[in-house]
Amino acid sequence: MSIKLYMNHHVDVAITEGLRRRGVDVLTCHDDGTTTWDDDRLLDRASQLGRVFFSQDDDLLAIAHQWQHGNRSFSGLVYGHQLDLSIGEAVRDLELIAGVYDPDDIRDRVEYLPL
Repeated sequence: MSIKLYMNHHVDVAITEGLRRRGVDVLTCHDDGTTTWDDDRLLDRASQLGRVFFSQDDDLLAIAHQWQHGNRSFSGLVYGHQLDLSIGEAVRDLELIAGVYDPDDIRDRVEYLPL
């Protein structure tokens, strides 16, 4: 079973479009009407929807760390720093993660891009 992704509001639309063209199930904050929500709520929302959250926001790393150590479960976080990750790398690596991982493989974990 592949995973579904939830894209943070600042992720380049070209990444989302590239993934959708490859058949990856992607929901964006814009699609979901959550663009003004804070990071905690967004990570929680992604988890409620059973989606792994993709972000390029450093703040999410601290939140995920707190949740891991506070035994607060989340569907998973994939993080890629904007300056260290091209659009092509992001699409390639996220497509791989979406196709290879099962939801249980990434639950309560943080994966870093590029792979």
